[in-house]
Amino acid sequence: MAKEAKTTTKAAAAAPAKKVNPALMKPMNPSKELGAIVGDKPLPRTEVVSKVWEYIKKHKLQNPKNGREILADDKLQKVFGTDKVTMFEMNKHLSKHLS
Repeated sequence: MAKEAKTTTKAAAAAPAKKVNPALMKPMNPSKELGAIVGDKPLPRTEVVSKVWEYIKKHKLQNPKNGREILADDKLQKVFGTDKVTMFEMNKHLSKHLS
């Protein structure tokens, strides 16, 4: 059996770098509830999401049977408004707490 060689196409090699949406980099003010998790200073959305994930992992809040599900503790319940959300719903809840 012959080994398969990796090939790259010219199109893939010449693809431009992905542009970051400037709206995602604009510092936003977290609500009091979200600020209890990420801090009260303005942060870009990308950093808010990263800090929330750090909090979730630090406190082991992912459902062990379904890693896509976040089991909210008291602080996250104030942000999410419910006791569990999927990782896909999380950004919708976070956006309500950013201004």
